[in-house]
Amino acid sequence: MGMSKGHRFPVEFSDAFPDGLVLIGEVAPDNEYQSREDRAAGRPVRQRMDETTGQRQWKAKVTDPSEPNAKRASFELTLVADVQPVPTTAEVLPGMRPIELVGLTAEPRIAGNGEFKYQAYVYRATGFAAAASSSARAGKAAGETSGKAA
Repeated sequence: MGMSKGHRFPVEFSDAFPDGLVLIGEVAPDNEYQSREDRAAGRPVRQRMDETTGQRQWKAKVTDPSEPNAKRASFELTLVADVQPVPTTAEVLPGMRPIELVGLTAEPRIAGNGEFKYQAYVYRATGFAAAASSSARAGKAAGETSGKAA
């Protein structure tokens, strides 16, 4: 038997995003659609739950600096955790911070319309890596040396 639809492949962050990711804005709950009738009746908004883990889903808008196609560079990432994940890095510009993810998985899917379809991935993560590893990656990308004489 082959793999089932919706299989999530574990992937290393550095393999998926060699130049890292930039978080734009804040992490927010991934809420279910609420109809006009639900709002009028005063029903509470329900947060989506991950069908595989049973944990709450959070969403975050991110940008991949290594993506050459501008239309595919920014996308929405799903974070799966019981409590809201908090980024561990400082903002480099207002509302923008470099991030590194832990527990990253990729689920293949087909995106696009008509004859313009392409392979895409739905990325999910369990949280953010510690700030030290993110800042080390940023320093390495900027060309800093480790103190060795050339």
